[in-house]
Amino acid sequence: MSILRFPAFAAKKVVLRGGASAVLCAAVLSLPVAAQQTSRDSSREPGMPASSGMRLMSPYRAAQVSGASYANSARTYALISAGNMYLSLQDAIALALENNLDIQVQRYNPMIAGTELKRAKGGGLLRGLDYNIRELPQGVGGPGGPLLTTLGASASLSQVSAASADLAVINQQETNLSVQSAIPYSDGSPVPAYDPFLDLAVNANHTSTPQTTAFTTGTYNLLQNQVSGDGSYEQGFSTGTNFSLNYVANRYKTGSLRSDYNPYTTGSLGITITQPLLRGFGIDVNRRFIRIAGNEEKIADLVFNQQLITTVSSVIRLYWDLVSLRADVRVKEQELATAQKLYDNNKQQVEVGTLAPLQLKQAAAEVARAKQDLINSQSLVDQQEIILKNVLTRTGASDPSLDSVHIIPLDHITVPKSDNLPSVGALVAEALRNRPDLAQAQIEIANAGLSLKGSKNELLPQLNIVAGATDNALAGSVNPLPPVGSPPGAPRSPDPFLLGGAGTVLSQIFQRNFPDYGIGFQLNIPLRNRVAQADVARDRLQVRQSEVRLKQAQNQVRVEVQNALVTLGRARASYDAAVETRQLQQEALDAEQQRFSVGQSTSFFVIQYERDLAQARSTEVIAMGDYAKAKAALDRALGATLTSNNISLTEARTGIVNRSPTPIPSER
Repeated sequence: MSILRFPAFAAKKVVLRGGASAVLCAAVLSLPVAAQQTSRDSSREPGMPASSGMRLMSPYRAAQVSGASYANSARTYALISAGNMYLSLQDAIALALENNLDIQVQRYNPMIAGTELKRAKGGGLLRGLDYNIRELPQGVGGPGGPLLTTLGASASLSQVSAASADLAVINQQETNLSVQSAIPYSDGSPVPAYDPFLDLAVNANHTSTPQTTAFTTGTYNLLQNQVSGDGSYEQGFSTGTNFSLNYVANRYKTGSLRSDYNPYTTGSLGITITQPLLRGFGIDVNRRFIRIAGNEEKIADLVFNQQLITTVSSVIRLYWDLVSLRADVRVKEQELATAQKLYDNNKQQVEVGTLAPLQLKQAAAEVARAKQDLINSQSLVDQQEIILKNVLTRTGASDPSLDSVHIIPLDHITVPKSDNLPSVGALVAEALRNRPDLAQAQIEIANAGLSLKGSKNELLPQLNIVAGATDNALAGSVNPLPPVGSPPGAPRSPDPFLLGGAGTVLSQIFQRNFPDYGIGFQLNIPLRNRVAQADVARDRLQVRQSEVRLKQAQNQVRVEVQNALVTLGRARASYDAAVETRQLQQEALDAEQQRFSVGQSTSFFVIQYERDLAQARSTEVIAMGDYAKAKAALDRALGATLTSNNISLTEARTGIVNRSPTPIPSER
């Protein structure tokens, strides 16, 4: 029986770490057993537990990644009735969590970070993360118009956009949150391969070698059949240690007349340990990529949170803009109705001869202007609805069932009497504490410090201590060929200690009958070392750049908080002024209409006061919308958008929102 029988799969890698020598040798000799096991596994009935052989195959199979769904959530259609989508702010946020594709893109980032950690634990270099987040479109904004604070001010002119589509309104912008340079840090000193490697090889050879003399082998044509095999196991450890176990066996059947053993088998089992003492030494250095990858998992979560804040804040802004635009449509409808009423009254007076025809033409022109303003306001509502439907659904404009649906917002803007906000310093401290983009930047700088350790370690010379031990063995049968010059059947006298087969070979190896051992040092000194020095210098400079960018980001957060507070205060003041202006304009119009009814005024002045009142109403709507958006902007600057809107991170990460849709009003 041949000593060299190799299995298709040896032993489990985790088993090889303990008693590796015995297991590897047993694996090399266990081909028949493995073949029988494979045969039994192939006959396994469906539904039975997977065999150990199938589990061994799992590292060599690609991980399955489920495909993305592009169907809208059920909530999308539950909110539709009679061609309208009745939408509260909470429903809009829920739809964004369920359907928004920007959030869906970021859901993959934590999973990608998980693959980074797995790669680092195997001893691989990191591939990096995507730090980009996307801003939603700006939308058409609220109804524009200057704030009126004086009675009888001239009305703004009606305006029609010269462009059929303003790309700034519908385009999204991408922002990179990373404070690090786009150029990566140097790889630094190599890290060990933590995943073990098992190499097996089997070879069979037949040789026919002519001899110049028969003295050595007893023949002029040496025939030899050789079956050789070797197996090796290699693994690296966090200390930088590299462990290698190698087993080699050769079985010879020879035509030599002088050999006392034929066939015979040689075997050796060797262990080699290499330990760096300078470059590549130390757990802290060799596990740096694992720590960086662990931090990347935190960064991926923080980038996802920042995308969530960005998207939800933009949805709130777009929603309140739609509320303001629809309110402005109602103002324009009232304006048209008032202009139409004035026209009808003037027409009756012209017909009875109590009013000049010129004033009827002025009233007719006012009706036409009011119609144009109403059309413009309605078109802005339509544009805003298109943008919102694209943001809140996965299908966007490609779903014909949503194409003709109009969005009816159910919430209304309310301005509280006071905001009762903490001091600026307290709000800035809250923002610096809660903003995920700042937390992510700080972890990035910590990762940069870990990378710098690897760069600095590469400056050191390479000094390794290498120790090895090998146990050799030889066993065989008595050569049946006659010795040179002896008749057939002449006795041979080989050493009985070397007689035997595979068992004798293994016994000699583990009893260390023929040991070899040695120890040595390897020293490699780069005499100028300019590449490593340049890498360390550059990495340090890039770390300093990252620290400056973090400081810039912190300063920017302070500016954002202060600016949001100023904007909120201005919005409140504008709203108070707009309310007062609208009340005064109403009183002025009522007085002018009374004067007109007794013939003391003309329709021109009445039209002017009606325009002023319509403008004041629109300005009040604008001020309310500005306040709502300023409050949302302050929440975003503070990093409080998610808590202010009761958003569950678990629901956001899964895309499954458990809240029930807002009931559709019974009276529509």
